[in-house]
Amino acid sequence: MDRFREMQIFVRIVERRSFTNAADDLHIPRATVTNAMQRLEERLGTRLLDRTTRQVNPTLDGEAYYDRCLRLLADMEEAEASFRDSAPKGLLRVNLQGTLARHFVMPALPDFLHRYPALELSIGEGDRLVDLVQEGIDCVLRAGDLKDSTMVGRKIAQMEQVTCASPAYLARHGEPRSVEDFAGHQSVNYVSGSTGKPYPLEFSTRAGVRLVTLSGPISVMGADIYAASAIAGLGLIQVPRYRIASELAEGRLCVVLPDCPPPPMNVWVLYPQNRQLSSRVRVFADWLTEIFARAQV
Repeated sequence: MDRFREMQIFVRIVERRSFTNAADDLHIPRATVTNAMQRLEERLGTRLLDRTTRQVNPTLDGEAYYDRCLRLLADMEEAEASFRDSAPKGLLRVNLQGTLARHFVMPALPDFLHRYPALELSIGEGDRLVDLVQEGIDCVLRAGDLKDSTMVGRKIAQMEQVTCASPAYLARHGEPRSVEDFAGHQSVNYVSGSTGKPYPLEFSTRAGVRLVTLSGPISVMGADIYAASAIAGLGLIQVPRYRIASELAEGRLCVVLPDCPPPPMNVWVLYPQNRQLSSRVRVFADWLTEIFARAQV
């Protein structure tokens, strides 16, 4: 077997922590994976992998070899790409934040597949910052603050945000006229998946960003439930405008304090920091940047 192919198999085993998952990803028999690793370890004269009934982990030598394999494979892919005039091809595994996918990505996806017919997409949906390497994902699309230092982030857009509430809520509690005018008001508290604590409301003022924490009858984890709670009159929320554009147009929600909006929400494409950006991820990230620019969010 070609030595570079053995390296590819080894890298996939380390990333997926499984012989079976690596075989599935590479579309080869599990026996081929097992035999390749036996030959590789015999040739190098060292054990690269510790195998248990539940997981496969690299040894210290395996970790060092993995780092070198990543560089060599990336250099090989770049060298071959520079000598051939061909579009990216192969499987691209992505994980998309659900509302961004539904509003922006999926409607435009036929255009991407038309541009790159040799690419095959495997798409998952989620809000959490997944372990890209271990879960075999090439890149993710997320919105919000970038706090995970294990990933490289490329900011592709900034989305306008608004504070809003339902007409029924404002009829009961009154409409605040300033950031100081929140006595008697409540919010729908959106809880952070990483800290378990609710995010405060944020308002852009001449003095800077003001944070306001309000009590409320409900806490949520999920963009659709968050907006639905405000429509039901349960409190103030802050969301990107695109999410509730139809509700604003229909009068089911009203913008509050338009002169002190929340700061824009960043949109990111994230990928592992120890990986050279592949041509597959590069064209996908470029295309996402393009569609968000066209949407003028």
